[in-house]
Amino acid sequence: MTLKKKVLSVSLSGLMALGAVTAVGMPAGAVGNGPGTGNGSIQTSILHTYDSLKEYLKTQDAKQEAMQLEVIGQTVKGRDIYMAKYISNPENPTILFLTQQHGNEQLTTEGAMEFIKHLGTGKTSGVLKDVNILVIPMLNADGAMGDVNFSLDDYLADGDRHLTRYNANRVDLNREHDKDTSKMEPEARALHENVFQKYKIDYMIDLHHQGTLSETEGKLVSGSILYPTNSNVKPEVLEKSKKLGSVVFNALHHTGWGHIGKYVGGTGENIGRNGAAVRYDISTLLFEMRGMSDHNYEPYALGQKSNGYLIKQTITTLDATVKAIADGSINSADTSFWDTLPEQTTRQNEEADE
Repeated sequence: MTLKKKVLSVSLSGLMALGAVTAVGMPAGAVGNGPGTGNGSIQTSILHTYDSLKEYLKTQDAKQEAMQLEVIGQTVKGRDIYMAKYISNPENPTILFLTQQHGNEQLTTEGAMEFIKHLGTGKTSGVLKDVNILVIPMLNADGAMGDVNFSLDDYLADGDRHLTRYNANRVDLNREHDKDTSKMEPEARALHENVFQKYKIDYMIDLHHQGTLSETEGKLVSGSILYPTNSNVKPEVLEKSKKLGSVVFNALHHTGWGHIGKYVGGTGENIGRNGAAVRYDISTLLFEMRGMSDHNYEPYALGQKSNGYLIKQTITTLDATVKAIADGSINSADTSFWDTLPEQTTRQNEEADE
């Protein structure tokens, strides 16, 4: 085994504050306790920038023998799109974790970064001999940095930048997945040509954020999940998708702070969870966490005091999933919970839009 390259000298003291909050236990009933717009600051300055994410990934790559950092393509504005990959055996089942197709949905990225660090520790690294892991922690870097070709003056967040759903060309990347790759936006094309078509991926969790007012049984959800719903998805791919959802649901349902609903989403093949399942037979799960990091519509943005449990929710999801795939327990996961999982509704007629 070759020695890893020398660890980069990067100051991360200011960046580790977000990771530290994930180690704190969340009290029962924490869901919904964080401030919404008008009842707490909507801040972007505490989130990783693209440059700080890049340095974080390079530092982890230098520290972790099992990790390889790959550039899968570039954004409209020329930013490299990074993927952390852990491939010990090509014959192992492979899972892809994808975040920030929408640039204003960043807390899942913060959780994915902490998860990558976990994979470099003795506590978690044992799974790597039995499962291959791909993590794309920021597909839409231009949108995440607010470096776009349209105005964001009406966006709500305070801080050094605004974050927007769209890429620099004002295109929703999660509506690109039914196109010929030559006609896709650069970010979506990179995902398809250099990830979906390059690696044999068995599972994918597509991590998003929704608005703040979704609920089931009169209680605000911490997030909602959904399997692919396009009619062209093969039955065996759909069944494995539902098992993936079972692992996630059961990891969160009994925490005291996680409250999961069934997302009400579209059937179009242009949506990531559907397109990946139809085109590549990848078993997929959409996870919509509560609240966005920035928006021009007040009920969608969530105050920063909710960040802790949402980051923790992401880490718990990713940890539980890789362990279930690694030990094979995902194969016997009980999918019957889907039959009774309440579909989320919305307060004040908020519209959900994955």
